[in-house]
Amino acid sequence: MLTRVVLPLLITIFLAGCSGENWRTTDISTIMPPLDFKLVNEDGRTVTEEDYEKDGKATLLFFGYTHCPDVCPTTLARLAKVTNALDKDLRDKLQVLFVSVDPARDTPEAMATYTSAFGPEFIGMTGDKAELDEITNRYRIAYSYDEPDKDGNYTVTHSSAVLAFDSQGKPAFMVLQSDPDVALKGDLTRLIEKGQG
Repeated sequence: MLTRVVLPLLITIFLAGCSGENWRTTDISTIMPPLDFKLVNEDGRTVTEEDYEKDGKATLLFFGYTHCPDVCPTTLARLAKVTNALDKDLRDKLQVLFVSVDPARDTPEAMATYTSAFGPEFIGMTGDKAELDEITNRYRIAYSYDEPDKDGNYTVTHSSAVLAFDSQGKPAFMVLQSDPDVALKGDLTRLIEKGQG
């Protein structure tokens, strides 16, 4: 199921080749556009990337939804674990933007409750269909809704990739589920230190 949403992105990365950044994860610096969005954050405010670049923090961008049974909680818990393993001064220069592709259920309040379980670096946001389509198309992230069951419950198929951007919002690397934590920690450390230099 996830293969069909990750495969197009992997093909694009393969065809783009290496840019020489030497990340331990997957380099996306030459094939992804800079951080750019207009969404509603978990405080209910309409925000853009400028609201999150002004503090000079590196950004991890992940798409999912709070009712996700497996990929989202597992990925966010992993990001929290690696983030908590960073020195505090580095951790303070990192933010994780969790964008819900399920706005019908993921209100700002629901997002705030959900992200608070992972740490203060985690910020929930979502938008209407047009806003979500704009950002997901921009970063080649596919998502689709499965048919609701008799109780109205449904799942959302979505990519499990995490995209990393530097403190100026420039694309850096992509983290896949198969990447070891040590690689992610090393790349995050380098990304944050690079932004402080």
